[in-house]
Amino acid sequence: MNYKQGRYSGLIKPLFAFIDLVIINMAIFLFEINLNNPYIFCIYISVAWIIIAVKNHFYEIQRHTRLTQIIPLLFRQMIFFAIILYAFIGFFKQPIISRLALGNYLIFTFIIICFFKFFTTFLLKKYRSVLKGNIRNVIVIGNNEKTRQLVKTFQTRLDFGYNFEKQFSVNDEGFSLEKCFDYVIEHNIDEIYFSVSELSNKQINSLIDFADNNLRELKFIPDNKDIYSKKLKYEYYDYIPILSLRAIPLQDTANKFLKRLFDILFALFIIIFVLSWLTPILAILIKLESKGPVFFKQSRNGFNYQEFDCYKFRSMTPNKEAHLHQATKGDLRITKVGAILRQTSIDEFPQFFNVLFGDMSVVGPRPHMVSHTNMYAQRIDKFMVRHFVKPGITGLAQVSGYRGEVEKDKDIINRVKFDIFYIENWSLWLDLKIIVQTFINAVKGEEKAY
Repeated sequence: MNYKQGRYSGLIKPLFAFIDLVIINMAIFLFEINLNNPYIFCIYISVAWIIIAVKNHFYEIQRHTRLTQIIPLLFRQMIFFAIILYAFIGFFKQPIISRLALGNYLIFTFIIICFFKFFTTFLLKKYRSVLKGNIRNVIVIGNNEKTRQLVKTFQTRLDFGYNFEKQFSVNDEGFSLEKCFDYVIEHNIDEIYFSVSELSNKQINSLIDFADNNLRELKFIPDNKDIYSKKLKYEYYDYIPILSLRAIPLQDTANKFLKRLFDILFALFIIIFVLSWLTPILAILIKLESKGPVFFKQSRNGFNYQEFDCYKFRSMTPNKEAHLHQATKGDLRITKVGAILRQTSIDEFPQFFNVLFGDMSVVGPRPHMVSHTNMYAQRIDKFMVRHFVKPGITGLAQVSGYRGEVEKDKDIINRVKFDIFYIENWSLWLDLKIIVQTFINAVKGEEKAY
């Protein structure tokens, strides 16, 4: 089964935020504001700008966002920025600052940022409509007035960047969802739109399961009240209302940046202050007990189902079955040093390098061996949803009692349930609680830590 590899570009929004920060910082030196320490002022306004932008969703402009939605964003951003800007005078007790120069600076930055915002929006639209870049392949299931309007929007609004591939009519002879699924896989479709009123509840559930298990985005054309009770994201394409099934917090640029920053800082701390002295000691102990490398490398599936090399301290004697079979209780392959490493989870510490390289996160769904991932993807419903985010060294499922060997189907089913809950309810606070609980469990010892 082929899984979708492409995603939205993750660099566009951070790049726009970086350019805005450059503008508001460089513009300071064009006006005689009489700052005692311009560097403190730069840090102050940069942090303030980012915080306001996150709260204001300033960079959450989608391909279908209208101009009338951008203008209020700009005014809200600059109004709150102005308040924070003048608060600097009293907060840092700098009465000599020129209020007039500060006002001129504010007006200048507002004009430049407005120009940049509209100009980049225009360029992106031209990039999609003329150069055919940043394109998403879509299909529509259903044939009624709303679906026909949506198809017309896809075909006429080329600046939205949607490549309409095909419309499936439920009433056509020979229609089946299986044919739609085959078409999605064969033509690398990114997004599936469907009319809720034309499908039965069983068909809708089947469509949801297919999208989850194959990492496709599923969007509803809302004309059925039965599904409104779910947690949905509401959007407009021109004047056509669209609902998205699953809102993932880590697809938000600000959340993604915050988690990545935390991952880098936490990984650097462990690498510098723990692994720098622990690695040589463990290397000697591992080598003394058995021949073979200090580190064990294994291919695992990560974000978007892509494979990466996951690193661990070697805890077994070298064997051909290491990439095929999980460790079991009383496994004769585990060395004496390895048993201690596994009981304390210290064997996982080299994965902080995976975190630093960007293949993993400190907290997230635990990655499985490729052979096991392929097996579970076929057997366990919604298993593939775990790959919407980066895998983690520890995770909610692990601290909730579902770590180690999978003895029964319910073990992996419950693990998936916890992983999906984590994906849909992520917060930095949740990550911190999981890290603390992981440390507590390691100290107390766990039944399945073998």
